[in-house]
Amino acid sequence: MSDRLSVFKTYKLYVGGKFPRSESGRVYEVTDAKGKWLANAPQSSRKDARDAVVAARKAFGAWSGATAHNRGQILYRIAEMLEGRREQYVREVAEAEGLSKSKAAAQVDAAIDRWVWYAGWTDKIAQVVGGGNPVAGPYFNLSSPEPTGVVVVLAPQESSFLGLVSVLAPVIATGNTAIVIASEKSPLPALSLGEVLATSDLPGGVVNILSGRTAEIAAPLASHQDVNAIDLAGADEALAKELEIAAADNLKRVLRPQPVDDADWWAAPGTDRMTAFLETKTVWHPTGSLGASGSSY
Repeated sequence: MSDRLSVFKTYKLYVGGKFPRSESGRVYEVTDAKGKWLANAPQSSRKDARDAVVAARKAFGAWSGATAHNRGQILYRIAEMLEGRREQYVREVAEAEGLSKSKAAAQVDAAIDRWVWYAGWTDKIAQVVGGGNPVAGPYFNLSSPEPTGVVVVLAPQESSFLGLVSVLAPVIATGNTAIVIASEKSPLPALSLGEVLATSDLPGGVVNILSGRTAEIAAPLASHQDVNAIDLAGADEALAKELEIAAADNLKRVLRPQPVDDADWWAAPGTDRMTAFLETKTVWHPTGSLGASGSSY
């Protein structure tokens, strides 16, 4: 019989590429589907939320300015590292959602595949939503997508990992930076994701992960003047309405929650969540005339 004690994991926030404890010093108990204690998760404060915005804004310039090919390589690297820690995520998802090991493994595999899927889109989305526009005149008219900026993502409450990846990956694939509010009930897979992101070549601040009471953290972020957009996937109808009103103060882009169930996260994601947080820049340029013949380029 071994008499060694188990080493309990201390879960922390992920902000600016580092792992701080909550500024508030608070934690809350996370339990499994049967009510068994799993861990204490940090309960983020308004100060933690503001710090996450600062980190995301600081990282935005370099991340949005990186080549699409480079962003794709980094997203693929995240998938590689998730594959290497697959058993850990299977255990955490099974405990969080009360699933059998086989069903949890299927969710984790789907989440890893989704990272790969979005990694492949980073250098292709511009061709789908941008390009040359036909105009009546001696002009070039070119439209190209650009990231919106700092995006707050309320992770789905029930789908702790597949749903999380489905709403986070498209945000950063298109050059935005993200502040994720993890599932209040099942935050552990999201907090563990921070450990993967920290060692995956993703620059610090591109993704920031907070845990705690969703309404408490989301309220100051929805009204924050340096946040450009918010995805309300993890909000109920009442909270979504409050946050949408707060977001209107600086004309944030708002993606309202859709009536989805767990099965819908398995569906092919499409490009909607990528285009939701893209702006379109259109450039006009005169073609000019060459020589007396009137030919132009």
